[in-house]
Amino acid sequence: MYSRLRKLDWSLIVSALLLSGAGLLTINGIGTEESSVFFKKQLLFLGIGLLVMLGISFFDYRILKNHSLILLVIYIISVASLIFVLFSGEIRGSSSWFRLGSLSFEPIEFVKIVIILILAKYFSLRHIELYRIRHLIVSGIYIGLPVLAVILQPDMGSALVLVSIWLGVVIVSGIKMRHLALLLLIAIILSAVGWAGILREYQKQRILSFLNPQNDPYGWGYHISQSLIAIGSGRVLGQGEEGSSQAGLKFLPEQHNDFIFATLSEQRGLIGVFVLLALYLFFFWRVVKIALISSNNFSRLFTAGFIALVFIQAAINVGMNVGVLPITGLTLPLVSYGGSSLVSVFLGLGILESIKSRS
Repeated sequence: MYSRLRKLDWSLIVSALLLSGAGLLTINGIGTEESSVFFKKQLLFLGIGLLVMLGISFFDYRILKNHSLILLVIYIISVASLIFVLFSGEIRGSSSWFRLGSLSFEPIEFVKIVIILILAKYFSLRHIELYRIRHLIVSGIYIGLPVLAVILQPDMGSALVLVSIWLGVVIVSGIKMRHLALLLLIAIILSAVGWAGILREYQKQRILSFLNPQNDPYGWGYHISQSLIAIGSGRVLGQGEEGSSQAGLKFLPEQHNDFIFATLSEQRGLIGVFVLLALYLFFFWRVVKIALISSNNFSRLFTAGFIALVFIQAAINVGMNVGVLPITGLTLPLVSYGGSSLVSVFLGLGILESIKSRS
């Protein structure tokens, strides 16, 4: 066991722990009774995530690489969970959670990891045949089923992340430019269809309010307006935990979750934001290093998909906090409060550590 532990990328693990620690400090710094409860739960989730990561790192990832049936069964169970969750009742206007007593479990967070595994397996066997459009169609079906399920919840943010994962793996696999152009054209058409017939009214209002939040600062534009106020009030050094009025007095909604970046900005200022972004850059660098030493296409493609997952989700979350992207409800990976999101990222890290220690 000791020799296996020595082979792990501890720099990557430490960077993930520091990002999670930044989230814990931010949640605790809100200073409300509710935030104290969230802090204790998040600390528990972090412990579970670490155990999951270490357990998976001892598991030989090549079992998934070499046995398609295992992955297919996991994929079917994952898609089924997204269908069953539609009948579990709504939480915050979305049927995305299973309720387990006082806790809620969001299956889509783990489905994202499963999708990366499925795509890595599929394209690792067919990367030299990507000139054939049928491989894009088949892989599109793999991704299309969970995307359709999360759209029905509705969870457009997670649907966008799933599509981004697929696109990232496809590009790394070696897609032809004309096929990529065709995909972009299809995406534009589907976006128009989605606006006309799929998006709910509140989702359209979120997009419209993002374009000009001052048109309705106390209605649809309230979240963005309060987030920008929180970020601006942090200035360079931050207001500290005592002076964090936007989050502490609950002017800023979802300050521990969707808008934790704005909360951190108010508490720690521009310096805190730079430190957070530097930790993310170091995190991505360590993941890229694992990709560079990977011994097979499966592990390289999984690493590419994992980078796409964390990067896209982080970019969207920060973008909606600073008002350049519409609100989607996506968490900031490793930082935002949420057990499903935190544990699933550590699950992905466990697979990466398994790849690294066997390369």
